Amino acid sequence: MKKIIIASDHGAIVLKDIIISFLKTKNCEIKDMGVNTEDSVDYPDIAILACQEFNKGGYDFGILLCGTGIGMSLAANKIKGIRCAQVYDLFTAEMAKAHNNANFIAFGGRVNYSVPVTEMIDKFMNATFGEDRHIRRVNKIMDIERKC
Repeated sequence: MKKIIIASDHGAIVLKDIIISFLKTKNCEIKDMGVNTEDSVDYPDIAILACQEFNKGGYDFGILLCGTGIGMSLAANKIKGIRCAQVYDLFTAEMAKAHNNANFIAFGGRVNYSVPVTEMIDKFMNATFGEDRHIRRVNKIMDIERKC
């Protein structure tokens, strides 16, 4: 059973509910970090809370949602240990895991995707990190955190 953390700002409440319903059909354990109303909040605050919870350990990956997915992914990638990919189709969903070993993916509640977000999540969940040459590249990404 996969354990997944999910969080959104006010711009993706409906999408979050769709994703949670989908993940339940996959027998995933879900930690919902909010928000659950359309009252305006600042997405960096939500990203920090979700990423800090993820970094405590025990989660397979996380999903962050805002109006576009851009703000959440930018904020998340400032947090040590987080590799958040904003995915927008099945190929980027698979490559986020296979080539970059992303531990978070981000979507936008106000974006019209060409394929359902749930299909992209399924593709990400079933992808495997390719390691070999990719581990060297991911390690270089993580080295940026340590050096800068």
